[in-house]
Amino acid sequence: MCQVDGRCDYVVVTGGGPGIMEAANRGAADVQAKSIGLNITLPHEQNPNPYITPALSFQFRYFAIRKMHFLIRAKALVAFPGGFGTLDELFETLTLLQTGKRDMVPVVFLDAPGGRYWADLVTFFQQRLLGARLISAEDLSLFKVTESVDEAVNEILGFFRNYHSMRYV
Repeated sequence: MCQVDGRCDYVVVTGGGPGIMEAANRGAADVQAKSIGLNITLPHEQNPNPYITPALSFQFRYFAIRKMHFLIRAKALVAFPGGFGTLDELFETLTLLQTGKRDMVPVVFLDAPGGRYWADLVTFFQQRLLGARLISAEDLSLFKVTESVDEAVNEILGFFRNYHSMRYV
């Protein structure tokens, strides 16, 4: 994160809820960095976690508007194991990248060490979608799967090193 001299070039943005979202907001708070929480109104009410910067805690009623706010500013997407909402945001992002409707950003599926959460989804992409020619082999490069936080960080940093070197050549 780059939050110095009143600037906030990079800010953690989460869905605002508990679990991994709370951990991300807490990590930012622990180093006195700002973070954003884009919470959603759900039938089983979820409250924003206490680590979101208070002025940057937003409540949404509709997933589509919330998703737009995530994606319009995103510099990277790190997806952790989750439910329908996680998959919805992930598929929307991959579709926008695939169709060129969104500038490229690194997308990392992060699994727990020894975890296999993403394995079946990737197999589905490879065997069903690619096998049926519904996506191209190139589309499989839109994301990286890893169990390593260091590898996820290196993937994101590498993307920006390559992006900036290509951009300014």
